[in-house]
Amino acid sequence: MSVLVYIESENGKFKKASYESASYAKGVADQLGTSVTAITINADDHESLSKYGVNKVLQVKNDQLSKFNADAYADVISQAAKSEDAKVVVLGQTANDKYVAPIIAVNLEAGYASNVVALPESFSPFTVKRNAFTNKAFNFTSINSEIKVLGIAKNAYGLKENETTATIEEFSPSLEASDFSVHVASVDKATDKVTIADAEIVVSAGRGLKGPENWDMIENLATTLGAATACSKPVSDMGWRPHGEHVGQTGKPVAANLYIAIGISGAIQHLAGINASKYKVVINNDPEAPFFKAADYGIVGDAFEIVPQLNEKLKEFKANNA
Repeated sequence: MSVLVYIESENGKFKKASYESASYAKGVADQLGTSVTAITINADDHESLSKYGVNKVLQVKNDQLSKFNADAYADVISQAAKSEDAKVVVLGQTANDKYVAPIIAVNLEAGYASNVVALPESFSPFTVKRNAFTNKAFNFTSINSEIKVLGIAKNAYGLKENETTATIEEFSPSLEASDFSVHVASVDKATDKVTIADAEIVVSAGRGLKGPENWDMIENLATTLGAATACSKPVSDMGWRPHGEHVGQTGKPVAANLYIAIGISGAIQHLAGINASKYKVVINNDPEAPFFKAADYGIVGDAFEIVPQLNEKLKEFKANNA
């Protein structure tokens, strides 16, 4: 018996969130006195997983799985869980993980807890702490099924190095036609920008920018920081920025290490979608803007003066510390 962790990859490379899932799986395995087995699909660099406590890697190489398919991926992970007699299955909370995890739970007749933020409080009953009410509160959820599926909230547990020696085994799941009832025709992605889902830093702006013609300074700051760009709902509704950049409760959730909000007042729906970010910096000329109550750091002033100066200082800092 082992703890199974799904290690998500993109273009063969593992995501940071997957290393966090591996760290969490190691923590659970230590509590249970067992080992960690990872399942990967068309990925490379498996040796890096041993840094985070993985003892064994089940490596799946299959051209049918070159594009993400929730049913097929869930079937692969479920078969791996059965093969390893895993009683705990750990995933992240990326968009793909959120599709896959409930299907795995159904396949394994398992209980599923999403947005888990800490190691289990107890094992009898099996109880985990979770984010609730758009990250404004916590709840404690008990799972009574024999097998448990856990989705780990991004940046909740962190990366914890725990060097091991991982063995790598080929794993050949049995795939059925029913796994591919949904056909992926094509996948279009922006290749020249950091995505909001994967970004460690997000630079976001709102109506305080006054118009789309002023977005260069946001993009320049994002480039300097290696950050993703984002916006508030009104901005995307007015067509200033693509809807794919809209973050908040009704847009994309953000759990970055640093979230910089420029010219955003901080409506409750926006705050609900970015609350999981570790540090929040607000730049706004209105000292009464609601966002300041949620901010870790706040600057009251004109964004058109502050942002260019901030960008230049950051460039100087990077040049002097290269």
